[in-house]
Amino acid sequence: MSDTTGPKDPPKDRQHHRGRPFRGKRLKTTLPKRAVEVPLPEPKTAERIAKVMARAGLASRREAEAWIEAGRVAVNGEKITSPARNVSATDKITVDGQPLPQKERTRLFLFHKPRGLVTTYADTHGRPTIFGALPKTMPRVVSIGRLDLNTEGLLLLTNDGGLARALELPETGWLRRYRVRAHGKIVQAQLDALRHGIEVDGIRYGAIEATLDREQGSNVWLTFAMREGKNREIRNVLGHLGLAVNRLIRVSYGPFQLGDLPDGAVEEIKTRALREQIGERIAAVAGADFSGPLVEREAPIEKAPLRKPEVRAARDVRPSREHAPRPSKGGRRGAPDRNPGKSGRFSPTVAHRGRDERPRDGDGRQPHRGGHRPYKGRRDR
Repeated sequence: MSDTTGPKDPPKDRQHHRGRPFRGKRLKTTLPKRAVEVPLPEPKTAERIAKVMARAGLASRREAEAWIEAGRVAVNGEKITSPARNVSATDKITVDGQPLPQKERTRLFLFHKPRGLVTTYADTHGRPTIFGALPKTMPRVVSIGRLDLNTEGLLLLTNDGGLARALELPETGWLRRYRVRAHGKIVQAQLDALRHGIEVDGIRYGAIEATLDREQGSNVWLTFAMREGKNREIRNVLGHLGLAVNRLIRVSYGPFQLGDLPDGAVEEIKTRALREQIGERIAAVAGADFSGPLVEREAPIEKAPLRKPEVRAARDVRPSREHAPRPSKGGRRGAPDRNPGKSGRFSPTVAHRGRDERPRDGDGRQPHRGGHRPYKGRRDR
C-alpha cells in the first residue's frame, strides 16, 4: 500500500507559476488615511509620444525626446522633431524605420535591494545601481519610490510609469513599514509623540507610528510605519531624538511584503493578484493595462574575452630541440635550469647563490658542505 502521509504534489495550476503565490496582506495600523473623493478619471484617447515610447519599453522619456529631436522617430510616415505631440492607438510610430514594439501588460516586481546600490539608472559618481544588478531577462522597469544607498529591503519595480506615479501619490496613502536599528537610548513615550508629526530643520513630517521592540547592547530596534515618506525622513527624525541609524530595512509597501525574499532576488506578482490589490481607482488613475501580451525575454549570451595576440603567440611558439641550449655540467654560472621554479643541480640561481653565501676558510676557499673534503665547484658522480 502506498504511503499517504507524505507531502502531496501541488496542483498543476501551481506547479509552474510566474513568481510566487501572493502572500501580502493589509497590515493593521491606527494611522489615519487621507480621504479621497476624486471621481475616477476617464480613459485617455491620446498621450504624448515620448510617454508611449517609454511605455513600450524602448527607452526612457528623456531618451525618447532626444531621439525625436534627432529625427529618428516618424508618425504615420512623417518624421517629427518635437516631442510636443499627442498620438493615439491608431497612429503608426516608427523608430529608425522599425515599428514601435507592442505595449506589454502592466507588471509589478518585488526586489530585495541590498545595501550599497543606488536607485537610479546612471550615477554621476560611478557607484553601482539597482538596475545593473537586475536579471537580463527583465523588461525595462522603473522604481516605485526610492531607497537610499545604505537602506535595504523591499523595492517595488514596474514596467508602467503610470502605475509608479499613482502609487507614489500622497492621495494613495499606502502604508510603508520599516525595521530600524539605531545607536542610543529612547523610551516609548518619545516615539508616541511622533503620531502628531514633527518638524525638523524647517521640514514638517507627517504622522509616524513607531514602536520600541527591544534593546540590544547600546542599540535599539524599532518599527516605523508611515503613509508618506520624504527624503531621509527616518534618519532625520531619529537624529533629532538623539539616535544614530545604523541599519534601515523596508519590510512592506502597501499590501506587498518582503517576507523571506533573498537578498538581491526579484520575484513577480501575478497579474490577477496585482489587479486585486491595487484596486479599480488606482488602476484607472495609472491607466494600467492588464490585457496586453507578456513578452518572454532571453538572457543575452556573453562571449568569452579573446586572448591577447602576444599571450597566444607566447604560448604557441616553442623552441625546437636542435636550437635549444644544452644544460652544462656542474651548474656553472649562466647554465639553463631544467626545472624552473625548483632548486636543482642545473639552476644558475641556486648554484651562484650557494657559492656566494657559504662561509669561507682562512685561505679564501669555500669548504665542502659535508666538511670532509674541499669544495671544487663540481660534484663527482
